[in-house]
Amino acid sequence: MPINQQSYAYGTQKSSIREIAAYAGERKAQIGAENVFDFSLGNPSVPAPDAVRASIEKSLALPPTQLHGYTPASGLPVARAAVAASLRRRFGEDAARAEDVYLTCGAAASLSISFHALLRAGDEVIVIAPYFPEYRVWIEAAGVTCVEVLADQKTFQIDVAAVERALTPRTRAIIVNSPNNPVGSVYASANLTALADVLRAAEKRLGIEVTLVSDEPYREITYGVEVPWVPALYGRTVVCYSYSKALSLPGERIGWVLVPPTSPEHDELVGAVAGAGRKLGFVCAPALFQRVLVDCVDVPSDVEAYAQNRRALTEGLTRLGYEFVEPDGAFYLWVKALEPNAQAFFERARALELLPVPSDSFGCPGWVRVGYCVSREIIVNSLPAWEKLAQSYR
Repeated sequence: MPINQQSYAYGTQKSSIREIAAYAGERKAQIGAENVFDFSLGNPSVPAPDAVRASIEKSLALPPTQLHGYTPASGLPVARAAVAASLRRRFGEDAARAEDVYLTCGAAASLSISFHALLRAGDEVIVIAPYFPEYRVWIEAAGVTCVEVLADQKTFQIDVAAVERALTPRTRAIIVNSPNNPVGSVYASANLTALADVLRAAEKRLGIEVTLVSDEPYREITYGVEVPWVPALYGRTVVCYSYSKALSLPGERIGWVLVPPTSPEHDELVGAVAGAGRKLGFVCAPALFQRVLVDCVDVPSDVEAYAQNRRALTEGLTRLGYEFVEPDGAFYLWVKALEPNAQAFFERARALELLPVPSDSFGCPGWVRVGYCVSREIIVNSLPAWEKLAQSYR
C-alpha cells in the first residue's frame, strides 16, 4: 500500500522527549514511581486554577447542543474578543482586535497554521538553537527548509550576528521562543531590537521580508524579568500562544494565533491564517475551553510553585558542582553534561533512574534539559542520584 514516506519517518522516529517519558512510565510500573526521577516532559505539576473548574461547571449548565456544538471556525466571537481585550490591557490599545485572533488547538496548531499561512516552497525558516525539536517537524511539513543558528553559548541570547550571516534571499521567517524551551532564557528588549534592526537592513540589502514568529507558551512563567512584546519592536510579527502552561491545561489543547495590527500585510495574513486552519483541519478549537478563556483569560499562573522547584534544583546541583544556565522563565534547567557526548551522559544518568533529555535533539551538543515542573519530592529525592552521577566522572 502506498504511504507518505515523510509521515512514516516522523511516526517511526519518535520524539526523544516522548520516548524518554514512555520509558519513565515503564520504569515507574516496574520499580515504583517514587524511585524514578522523570524530568522529561514539560507537563505542569501545578493544578489548574480554581477559576477553570468554576468556569467548566458554569458551562455545563448550558443546553447540550450549545455546549458541545460547533463554534465558528476561528472561534467564538466572545472568546476572541476576550483574548484581544486582555492583550490590549497588557500591551497597549494597539496590541490586538478580536478579528486579529484565531483560536487553535494549542501551540502546535498555532505554529503549524502560521507556517502554512506564511511560507511557500523554497522558503527557509531560521530557528535559534537550542530549540524545541518539533519546530523542525512542523517547518518541514510545510514544505520548507529549517535552518539552525546557535544562540550565544555564554548568554543564550540570540546571536544576532550569526542570524545576519544565515539570512539568504530565501529566508522568510525566524522563530523567537521566549521564555525559551529548553534553556529558560528570556530574550532582552535590546537583543530583540538588534535583531529587528538586522531584519530591516536585510529587507533593503537582500530584498526579503522576514516575519518573526513569536512562540510564547511560557510568557506567564518568569522569575523577576519582563518578557518584551515583540510586535512593539518589529511590526512584521505573528504571535502564537497556548494556555497549556499558563493555566496548566496541556491536554485540553487551547491557544491562539495573533496577526497584530502592526503587520504590514495584516488583512492578507489574517485571511491566510484562516485558510491555513481550514487546509490543515484546525478549525473550531475545543468549544468548552473557548468558554473557559472568556472567564480565565487574565487568571495568573502559580509561578511561585515553579520558583521554589527552581531554587531547590539549582541549589542542589550547585552544591554538587554542576554547571547550568540560570533560567529567567519557563520550567526547565539547561545543565552542562559532564562529558561532550550528551547521549552518553544521559545513559549514565538513566542507569541511576535519572531521566533528563539529552541536548542533541534540541540542536545543541553537550547539555541536558531538566524539566522541574515536577513535585518537590522528585527534585529533593533525585539529588543523591545526581551526586552519584557526578562521582562517576571523578
